[in-house]
Amino acid sequence: MPAKTRKTLTSAATLMLAAGLSALLGAYPAHASVPVAGSVGLASTAAVAIAADDGAYVVSENWLDSRMVDLQISSPAVGATVPVRLLVPPGWSPTATQTWPVLYLLQGAHDDYTSWTRETSIESFTANRNVIVAMPSAGPTGIPTDWYNSGTDSPNYEAFQATELWQLLQRSYRASTVRDVAGVSTGGYGAIAMAAHYPGTFKAAASYSGILDTTFPTIPQVLDAIVARENLDPNSLWGDPTANAALWTADNPYSQMSKLRGTALFISSGTGIAGGTGDPLGGTLEVSLFPQATYFAFGLMLAGIPATTDFYLGGVHNWSSWQGEFTKSWPLLATGLGLSS
Repeated sequence: MPAKTRKTLTSAATLMLAAGLSALLGAYPAHASVPVAGSVGLASTAAVAIAADDGAYVVSENWLDSRMVDLQISSPAVGATVPVRLLVPPGWSPTATQTWPVLYLLQGAHDDYTSWTRETSIESFTANRNVIVAMPSAGPTGIPTDWYNSGTDSPNYEAFQATELWQLLQRSYRASTVRDVAGVSTGGYGAIAMAAHYPGTFKAAASYSGILDTTFPTIPQVLDAIVARENLDPNSLWGDPTANAALWTADNPYSQMSKLRGTALFISSGTGIAGGTGDPLGGTLEVSLFPQATYFAFGLMLAGIPATTDFYLGGVHNWSSWQGEFTKSWPLLATGLGLSS
C-alpha cells in the first residue's frame, strides 16, 4: 500500500471538515481546574531525592487522601516540572518489601493529569486491587510524544512517561517490573505509540477513541487543530509532513504496528452520532476518528497481530463512552498486570 502524506486540502468538503473539527475541539474546556491539596489542609512535602538515570527527580508530594498523591517531577526530558497523580494499592508504603504492577492511564487533549480521577470511578475501582495507577501529564495538548520544535526534540513527554517516571516509580514508589498503558483520545495515541516504541515493556496497551493513524485522511488536520488551539505552531509537533516525513512515520502507530507483536491490545471506537443529542460535537468528532481506528485494526489483522476490538454503534468522544470501554478492557489489562480480575 503506498505511503500516505498530508496534502494541501483542495476539496470544499474537506476544508469544511477541517474547519468544523477545529471549532469542535475548541468547544471543549481548555484546562480543567486542578484541586490544590493545601486547600483541604494537606501539606505539600518534599520527596526523597532519588533520581532517574538522567537526573529527573520528585520535587514534592501532595497527599490528597490515604491513596491519592500528586507528584511534581523535575524532568530533563520535558525541560520543566511535570505533575503526575498516583493511586497506591492497599497495604502500600514507601518502605514495603512488596512491589506492585503499574497501570498508566493517559489524558486526552486539552485536559490534564487529574482527568481520570475527576471523570471516572478509577479510585473506587482500584480500591481493593493490587496495582499502582499512574496518571502523568502530557502537557496542554495531551499528546505524549517527542516534539520536533525546529529540530530541538523538546519537550519529550514520551521519554518522561516511559523512562523517567518509570524509573522513579521503581526506585521510590515500590513499582514492580510489570506495567500496562491505556489512554483516551490523544492518550489513546500515546498508549499505542509508546507500546510500539518500547516493544515488550508494556504487557498490554489499550486505546479508547485514540488517534492510531496520524496520516489517515483528515487526521493531520485534527492534530493541527489540537496543537493550534494551544497557540502552538502545528509544525512544532513532528515538523512538516513532507519535509519531515521520516518523523511522521516514526511517530505513527500504524507505521510502527509490527513492534506491537507480543503486546496484548485493546482498540475501541464508536461510530459517533453526527448532530445527535447529548453531545453532538463529541459525536461528530467520534465520526471523524472511527474510520482510522478500524483501518488500524484491519492492519493489525493483516499483519497477524492479535487484538481485542470493540467498535460500537453511536458513542461520543467523551467520558460517557470511555468509562464503559475501560471496564470492557479491564480483563485484558488485568491479565497483563498479573491480576485475577
